[in-house]
Amino acid sequence: MTLLAFFFFFDTMDAAMLGYTAPALRAEWGLSISTIGLLSSTTFVGMMIGAVVGGRLADRVGRRPIILGSVVFYSAFSLATGLAPNVTSLGVYRALTGLGLQAMIGVLLVFVSEMYPKHLRGRYQALLLGFGCIGIPVVAGLASFLIPMGPGMWRWVFAIGSVGIIGTLVGMRTLPESVRWQVDNGRAAEAEGLVDKLEAEARQKTGKELPEVVVTEPVPAGRVSDLFTRKYLGRLITLSVCMSCFVLINYGFNGWVATLLMERGLSQEQSMHAAFIMSLASALGAFLVYPIIDRFERRVVGSVCMALVAALLTLFAFSDNATVTVLSGFLLTALLFAALSVLYTYAPEVFPTNLRGFGAGIANGTGRVAGLAQGFVVAAIFTSFGFSSVFLYLAACALVFASSLGLFGVKTSNRSLEEV
Repeated sequence: MTLLAFFFFFDTMDAAMLGYTAPALRAEWGLSISTIGLLSSTTFVGMMIGAVVGGRLADRVGRRPIILGSVVFYSAFSLATGLAPNVTSLGVYRALTGLGLQAMIGVLLVFVSEMYPKHLRGRYQALLLGFGCIGIPVVAGLASFLIPMGPGMWRWVFAIGSVGIIGTLVGMRTLPESVRWQVDNGRAAEAEGLVDKLEAEARQKTGKELPEVVVTEPVPAGRVSDLFTRKYLGRLITLSVCMSCFVLINYGFNGWVATLLMERGLSQEQSMHAAFIMSLASALGAFLVYPIIDRFERRVVGSVCMALVAALLTLFAFSDNATVTVLSGFLLTALLFAALSVLYTYAPEVFPTNLRGFGAGIANGTGRVAGLAQGFVVAAIFTSFGFSSVFLYLAACALVFASSLGLFGVKTSNRSLEEV
């Protein structure tokens, strides 16, 4: 759990870096809003590829090697981004960083869903996301502290993001392979050994005997084409729509809020401080959903959170009061990441083991296609219609998420993966 939280922290931190360094890049290299949008979109090209390829490879070669390999990959290119000599190379390095980021996070979510018990996996996903989201205010704080020191200090923000590679040294010794993946791929003896070890640890720590084993019917191995059959296609579409809407809102708001507040008349320092305060809510939102994510049906919790996000985005769009602007931004960020805890728990639950990485990867990849477009969409809406219109568009995305998950999501809370 500690190792996974460490990986999640640096993944979230790296993903947020461009948004908080964008004002400095604009000032130092004379970049336009459209160019910042293009840079943001190149990251999503890599994320789109990483989600699908990483998920498929995880189904074929295992969860463990993809998690560890992806951390090395994105850490190396985060460091390269800090050394980029021009905007073109920076864009290429961000695309490659995005590939590693999304490959890792998608497979990590699958790993947690397969290795934690059904009545707790939602809470563990929420904890992981909460610890991971601490990376957002950390990178915001780093940017607000380092960048004012002078030209080129934004490079250190990306360099610090590469420190996550240290976790792979620990992971090579301590991170096991998923038991479900081992069983599904003819490695039952290894899976049995790991389960015996985990059971022995549980008996030693609790001093109690474990409950009787509940035998479930195995789910037959499926083919890739099964994802497009009646049983799984609806799940894939619903999940893809929700992923797309979340990415549009998250990166449309958190990735642009500092830059757009500057365009509204705030100084660079004021806009970055406001963005930092709002970013603190991301971890809070993930932790706040902890008590209810396994108690109530996930689709209900997620849809209610996103309906409230839509209302707060509308308030943010029209507020002229600085306090109301920051408070509404803080609350909507908290609720947005509460909904993300639900979505991250739900995504791997709705596919069979041998297609879990690929199915969740396709949905994640579809979301990143939306992310590819969001940089251009936000820039176009802002240029044509102004500040308020950007946030009304994001509110509409939140309503689409809420209605899709609430109406078409399946029941997953407190059900075994085989039963779902």
